[in-house]
Amino acid sequence: SFGDTKASNTTLMNIITKIVQRYDVILIQEVRDSDLSATQKLMEYVNKDSPQYKYIVSEPLGASTYKERYLFLYREALVSVAKSYTYDDGPEETGQDAFSREPFVVMFSSKHTAVRDFTLIPQHTSPESAVRELNALYDVVADVRARWNNDDIVLLGDFNAGCSYVSGSDWQQIRIFTDKTFHWLITDAADTTVSQTVCPYDRIVVTADMMRGVVKDSAKVYNYMTDLNLKQDLALAVSDHFPVEVKLSG
Repeated sequence: SFGDTKASNTTLMNIITKIVQRYDVILIQEVRDSDLSATQKLMEYVNKDSPQYKYIVSEPLGASTYKERYLFLYREALVSVAKSYTYDDGPEETGQDAFSREPFVVMFSSKHTAVRDFTLIPQHTSPESAVRELNALYDVVADVRARWNNDDIVLLGDFNAGCSYVSGSDWQQIRIFTDKTFHWLITDAADTTVSQTVCPYDRIVVTADMMRGVVKDSAKVYNYMTDLNLKQDLALAVSDHFPVEVKLSG
């Protein structure tokens, strides 16, 4: 998670800054920051040398007292936020809502990519309901298409899409998997965990239209532990998951 504890640790923040500055748009999940003080601190770090990044953040989301925000940082010279909304998945009180944390959907505009306007749908699933939540993302895509008439869509985040949470016949219950117009750019062979486990929890899934704007074979796990030459305990203190990334064609 990301909150005040991490934000007050200079060592960790310097590493997080290096990771952020690798990207033009980055989604940070499990943000536990009710007053946004940790987010402000992060912005100070990433903009220390020159003010390049802006952010857009969701409300604290979650059915219980445990809530998380979705946080996007983006380089304002390259991209801008066109519009955003929080997907309404039904009343929290009844337990009938589709997601533990509703997707905070953001459309970005860029003059530097083949696809000028693209929509990001973030999702951090609850492990025990990962199959149901991943299936419900199909409805979010339909909602985005109807609402914004935009079909250049990227679904991304910690889907818990592997190991014991999604396996075998589970995949047949997930429409964004069975509908082959969706392309899963991070494969089942990927390992997105920093610990000893080998699990492809974090994913990037794109629509057929968006696939045309993606650089072929550019999607991968960014292993900052080896890249920044960190010991495992320090890498784990940064995050228990590695980022997943993809390049958009210019």
